Amino acid sequence: MKVLIVDDEAPARDRLRRLLGNIDGIQVVGEAADGRTALLANSELQPDLLLLDIRMPALDGMATARELAKLDNPPAVIFTTAYGEHALEAFEAEALDYLVKPVRQERLEQALARVEKRGRVEKEENGKAGRSHLTVRKHGDLQLIAVNEILYLQADNKYVTAYLPGREELLEESLKQLEEEFGERFLRVHRNALITRQRLEGIEKDLEGHCHVTLRGVGRGPEISRRHLPEIRRILRERG
Repeated sequence: MKVLIVDDEAPARDRLRRLLGNIDGIQVVGEAADGRTALLANSELQPDLLLLDIRMPALDGMATARELAKLDNPPAVIFTTAYGEHALEAFEAEALDYLVKPVRQERLEQALARVEKRGRVEKEENGKAGRSHLTVRKHGDLQLIAVNEILYLQADNKYVTAYLPGREELLEESLKQLEEEFGERFLRVHRNALITRQRLEGIEKDLEGHCHVTLRGVGRGPEISRRHLPEIRRILRERG
């Protein structure tokens, strides 16, 4: 399990690192001293778990957890704090556990066991739902991209481009094949485009009057065809 430690006090980070070092299967992939740095580190390091302090400068732990919860595949969160009065708010933020400092070894191991249990359940559910990764060919080598990182898919002639945060990848599978396999995850907006359903945020018109989807965390996405526009509007109305 990959863990990111987030605390504005270096001694607290050091203590957690020492405690984690006594537990098999745990890899501390990084540290952060505030919420904003933690969000950037999460994007880069893709940890399975954040041990997250609550009272921090700039962006506190609660606000950080709420930002993480917006992600398509958020990491687990365990709060670590010297104050006990935030427990209810912590669980409302979907934290898996709440550890009061000084964190004890036994209590930390119990919290990590809860994270591992959740991971096993999600893995079983994903196994039933189909592939979690797609294959791309780059410079003669095969590489994997995570389906849950895809923002949208767009076909151009015989190729399909997968748009991911900060990059694009060419796929050798057709848009129709991908829609049939991942129909619950993706939503067709045009004969040449599928978007990630959970990213749909709204509709925006360009200067020529064409409608485009707006995607959470992305902005303007693919054009919406007249055929699919009523369905997109219906989904947005139902979401309120």
